[in-house]
Amino acid sequence: MGVLFFVFMTGSSIINVPGPLIGKADNGAWISLLLSGGMGFLLLSCILFLHRRYPDLTFVEYSRKLIGTTLTTIFSVLTISFLLQMQSAMVIDVGLFMVSSMLRETPMYVFTLLIFIVSAATAFAGLEVMARMFTLTMILTALCVLVVLVIALPDYNPSFLLPVLPKGIKPVLHGAYFTFGFPFAEVFLFSMLLPFVKKTSLGKMPRTLFITLGINILILCASTVSAIMIFGPFAGEKPYVLFSLARVVEFQEIIQRVESIIGMSLILGSYMKTSITLYVMSLYISKLVGLQDSRTIVMPLALIGFLMGLNSFDGAAEWSQIVSTVHPVWAFAAFVVPLLLLTVITLFKKDDSKKT
Repeated sequence: MGVLFFVFMTGSSIINVPGPLIGKADNGAWISLLLSGGMGFLLLSCILFLHRRYPDLTFVEYSRKLIGTTLTTIFSVLTISFLLQMQSAMVIDVGLFMVSSMLRETPMYVFTLLIFIVSAATAFAGLEVMARMFTLTMILTALCVLVVLVIALPDYNPSFLLPVLPKGIKPVLHGAYFTFGFPFAEVFLFSMLLPFVKKTSLGKMPRTLFITLGINILILCASTVSAIMIFGPFAGEKPYVLFSLARVVEFQEIIQRVESIIGMSLILGSYMKTSITLYVMSLYISKLVGLQDSRTIVMPLALIGFLMGLNSFDGAAEWSQIVSTVHPVWAFAAFVVPLLLLTVITLFKKDDSKKT
């Protein structure tokens, strides 16, 4: 579960977050990550608290128990719609990256279709297969990013980090709003997966997930600070700033033009996160409507996500606007509001397990 959580939180965000975040928060981008990361810790605490009270139930099941089927269904309309949007967003990011940075003449649907096919097949294989396979791909992706950041050490200019708040606190809050919607509000998805952890490992799980989230925040902060030290005030103008960073770094004349490593990391990260999202969405819908086997709807959901990706925006600029402004509000309404509501109700509800 720790591997899945790390992959999900870090996968595509390490490539997609730093550039737009620096554009919004300037040199205070790392402070934005700390603020939104703190909210992520709060949401994770709520999920673990609810799991401790209802250890054998998924979010849908204990939501139905606490607020009834009608309210659960009403909230689920927002939740399922945003899950569909999430899976489309992750694959669209890969498509936009490929057609804007590497293969400009190739239609974007070629990339999105292939990723959806592979992600659907992976989600169909099940949670245990994903956990085992993603361990290797996670190590590969992390090493690739680490190698690029280390090779860039001679080019870092720490003076670019000052002043920390050149335009005051408002840009930092704007950056925190952006990063709260992606990726920290998405912690919610693991409220559907925690019941699958073996009972013998439950004692280790909270510590593992908290440490994993902390490592995720540190990695995002390190990537953001590295980008600022390389590009200074121009870092915010580059949507895939780590890819641009990889283009300029070199080690003597032995290692050059390593941007393909970052491109591979983006594809792998988005693929892994899309697979987990597909699995959670199929499980969520199955629990909501009473399907016996959630795998039967994995392929149709992937097809819906692919078709949404073809029709949900008219260009990269409009897509960036949707992700920056609409996604955080949508994530709050779809994930945070139901989670906080159930947490408050559970706090004031007597623990049935303690009744004699």
